[in-house]
Order: sequence, then structure tokens, then C-alpha cells
Amino acid sequence: MRFVVAFLAFAPLGEVFGLWPIPRSLQIGTTALKLAPNFDIHVNVQHAPSDLSDAVSRTKSHLKNDKLGRLVVGRGSLDSPAIQHAKSLASLKVSLSKGATVRSITEEARLDIETRSEGYSLTIPADGSAAILSANSTLGLYRGLTTFEQLWYQWSGNLYTIEAPITITDSPAYPWRGFMLDTSRNFFPVSDIKRTLDAMSMVKMSQFHWHVSDSQSFPLEVPGYMELASKGAYDPSMIYSPSDVKDIVDYAGARGIDVVAEIDTPGHTSIISAAHPEHIACPVATPWSDFAAEPPSGQLRLASASTTNFTAGLFSAVAKMFPSTILSTGGDEVNANCYEQDVETQADLKAAGRTIEQALDVFTQKTHGAIIAEGKTPAVWEEMVLDHNITLSNNTIVLVWISSANAAAVAKKNFRLVHGPSDYFYLDCGAGEWIGKTAGSNSWCDPFKSWQKAYTFNPQANISESQAHLVLGGEQLLWAEQSGPENLDSIVWPRAATSAEVFWSGPGGNASEALSRLHDVAFRMRQRGIRAIQLQPMWCALRPGACNIDS
Repeated sequence: MRFVVAFLAFAPLGEVFGLWPIPRSLQIGTTALKLAPNFDIHVNVQHAPSDLSDAVSRTKSHLKNDKLGRLVVGRGSLDSPAIQHAKSLASLKVSLSKGATVRSITEEARLDIETRSEGYSLTIPADGSAAILSANSTLGLYRGLTTFEQLWYQWSGNLYTIEAPITITDSPAYPWRGFMLDTSRNFFPVSDIKRTLDAMSMVKMSQFHWHVSDSQSFPLEVPGYMELASKGAYDPSMIYSPSDVKDIVDYAGARGIDVVAEIDTPGHTSIISAAHPEHIACPVATPWSDFAAEPPSGQLRLASASTTNFTAGLFSAVAKMFPSTILSTGGDEVNANCYEQDVETQADLKAAGRTIEQALDVFTQKTHGAIIAEGKTPAVWEEMVLDHNITLSNNTIVLVWISSANAAAVAKKNFRLVHGPSDYFYLDCGAGEWIGKTAGSNSWCDPFKSWQKAYTFNPQANISESQAHLVLGGEQLLWAEQSGPENLDSIVWPRAATSAEVFWSGPGGNASEALSRLHDVAFRMRQRGIRAIQLQPMWCALRPGACNIDS
């Protein structure tokens, strides 16, 4: 099931509604209703946590400052007569269900991913009597506040809707609705990450997958391993300190988002050689294409007991920095030739009587053991399950990236999985090849992945009914070879919002209907300082359906 939309009276859906993601169950009417000048939000939650109070304050600020005119010709001028005679809504009453445990939004967002409660119900009568928002958790209340904000438009100083009465019962189809940002290939300041978290929260995303390090740079200061950043960052100004991490994870948590850090190993670790050359095989070897998927080459000497212990200690320290229950160890694109050519690795293998695969198994068990000892669940890229014969905890989460077709194989091995396939969700595709002196102009994952392409994704494709529960959700990803603060917003938004709806509302939506709502969320993002790109000429945005091929 995707969602149910009902109309209490005739209302042209594509022309009026700006909700994203679309609620799972929704009833609307055609009566105008405006917010009273003294409108307020009343929280009836005993010992309400501070982040819930802050969320209410942000909602009131958004209502005051969005100043978004309705996306129709005239931007709402034709609504003026209805607004003049409309009833006024004086209050929204916010409460938890009877017997619900009172936790902060941040605590709720960091619970085990399959135990979170994000559902809510919202009722807005047409007669001006109080609107009601209720949920089983503060996280659910936050999701409901996010929906409430999207219902209102401004015309001539009035905040109004023409869709009252409104009744919504809503909850996500999947708990993992994410976005991944790579901060190694190019650095993104904390302010950019916070703005990204703001945009994510607008469309009810739940997971910020932070690919914090890679072969190119190690910008994270890890207590006990500070030399990795001091020698591995591009510049002293391009470092995330422990206080920066706390700032980011607290900011995310208050917006219902869990921050999942990734330290990719054993591949994609060349930069560690700047501080610890003893731990890295084939650092910056040439030609790099013989030793790595992209420059610079270099990966952890996984057959070395010293390197394995070093990595386990690093993971333990990183785990302490991030309150999420999940920590990713990567595991993609391990280069066999690098190890075959590395004298130290070959000596270690011979001394232990192991193959590379056996050494990888020992390395993974040791490093994952350190994460599990910290109370975390390991996450890995798909190769660790599909390409290697190693021992993984049954609780391990597997991110599918090479192809959407590989998800079924992961499910058959009975691992929980997250969709992030390059053929649907890679936001960096289509910008051309970034490798110099190549014969072709296309990158490996071209063409560009449009929002329409992402919107067609089916999370359960080729996955049996008995394995359906293994699908946690999915994410869109930005690898940053050609991205930085300069184009972050434009390359991500509003495209990444498409998967937010696919994994909240369920697949099978109508892209033609969705376009007008996606316009709406993009316009609202721009009102809040998020530089989302235009999807069509404004003439089309104000005339839903007028620019369809058959119109």
C-alpha cells in the first residue's frame, strides 16, 4: 500500500497541495481556513523535553517567515474572497498518546532503527476549533509538526489553506530514509552540513550517512588518533573536531535524524599513510588504476596483527564519538593486486598460513568486534557479503550500491539491507568524467539520475515476501569528486527528496502528480535558505500539468 487520499469535496490535487512526503492516509476538503493573528501551539506533554519545545518554536518561526505564495497563477490572489470570509484557527494542541514514554526527539531518533515510532495523527477542523496533533512519541510529534508547516500559504498578510477540513494518519513505510555525504574528496563546513540536515528534516529523512573519510583526506579528529587528521586533512581549517561532531549529531538528533558515521576500511585508506605508513600497502602506487578504484591507491595491511589492532582501536574511539547504534566500516573495492604486490602483506600471510580472504575474515571479525563491544551494529557495503567469504554478525546492515539488481542476493543471505544503488540514487552521476586524460567524456555511472528515475524505484523488486522485512529502506548519495559547498544544495535538492517519499509513503507514486508537490517543497526550501534548483520554468510551476507532453 502506498497512500490513500480522499476528498470531502472536489479539490484538484495537483493544484493545491504541497505535502512532501505525501501522508499514508489523508482526507481534505475545499474550505478556506486561516491562522488567527494570535495563533499558538500548545504542548500538553508532561515534562516536555527541550528539543520538543525548540521544535515547536521552529514551527512557529517557519509559519511566520516562509511567506510562500501558493503555486498557482496569481500566487493566491484568486483566494482572496475566500480568505476574507474564512474562519480562523487559533491553536494547535500537541499531545502524546496516553501511556506513551516521554523521551526527547533526539533520544527517539537514535533508538534501534526497527524500534522507532514516527507515526502521528493530525486533524484540522474547518470551523476554527482547535487542531489536534497526537503521536506515540516526540519523534512522531516532530514529524507531524513538519507536515503542519507545509499546509499553509501566505497572501496579503494571511496564512491560510483552502483544503480544510484536513485529517491525516501517517507513518513511514521504511525506517531508513537517508542521504549520504562524502566529506573526504572535498570538504564541507559544518554550516553546510547543518543546512543539509535542515533540508532533510523538511522531507522527514531519518538517516544522515556521513562518509567522513576516504583515501583523499581524513578530516575527522578522533581522540587518541588525532594525528590522522593533523596529517591527513587538506588544511588545518578543513577538520571536524570532536566538538564539531557533537554539534552536528545534536543538531541532527533534534531534527529527528540519526548520524551514521562511516570509516571505510580496509580499502580507501591511503591517507592514513601520511601518519602511519607502516599500516598502508601500496600507498600512492602508480599507475594507480592497477592498485585502486580511483587515486590515490593505498589500503590497510589487513594481514598485519598490528594494523588490525590499530583499526579496531580506531573504530572503538570513533564509536564513542557517535551516539548512533550503527557504525559503518565500509568494505568496498578491496584491491587484490595491491596485496599481492605488497611485500609486508605477503610475509604476514605466509607467517600466519592464511590466504587474503582468511586474513580479511580475521580483520573483519576483530574490527567489527570492537564496534559490537561498544554497543553498535556494524554496517558494510555489499561486497563484504556478495564478493567475500567472511564471517559477519547476522545483525550486520548491508548497503547495496553497485546495482539495484544485487539487493535480492543480499536478502537471500538473510542480511538486513539499505538500498543505495548507483543506477537510481547516485546524485553525482551525469557530470562527466573527472579523471584526467581519458578518451571518453562519460563517467562510469552516467547518465544523470533524474528525480523521475529515483521516483520509480521499488524497494521490494525481486525480493521475496518472506524476505521483505529485511529491507530497512534506502538513501540517495553524493560522492564528492565534483562537488563542494558551491554546488551542494543544487546537486542534492530537491532531487534527494524523491527517495524520502518513496521510503516514507511507499513506491508506486504518480510522477506527474508528484511534480507540483516537488515544486512546492523546492520553493519552500528556497524560502528557508536552501538553494534547491528549479525543476521547470516558473510558468510551468504555476500551471500544474500545463507543460506535460500531452497537455
